[in-house]
Amino acid sequence: MTEPSIFTRIRNGEIPGEIVAQTDRVFAIRDINPQAPLHVLVIPRTEQYRDVTELAAGDPALMAEMVALASRIATDHADGQYRLIFNNGARAGQSVFHVHAHVLANIEESKLVGL
Repeated sequence: MTEPSIFTRIRNGEIPGEIVAQTDRVFAIRDINPQAPLHVLVIPRTEQYRDVTELAAGDPALMAEMVALASRIATDHADGQYRLIFNNGARAGQSVFHVHAHVLANIEESKLVGL
């Protein structure tokens, strides 16, 4: 049996974290090292999927639920405008191998990467 991910431990109240929204299958927390004025992580409750590729292949409906929660958070906190980022693999910046999406919003245009 493997150790629960840091996200599962936050969800279970073992580690402090601010849950900002949730559904039956997905929850969202503030990032502890924000890269934008709004930086929230959207995380499935299941640890079954390590990355977005596994999630998309294994449960597209769960992925859609993650996107819907991201949109709801952006609507509530950023006029509905946001970036949704999945890091896939260590060399792409993924440090926790429990699939999660980064919702970034309220970013100054001069600080946007990839334009």
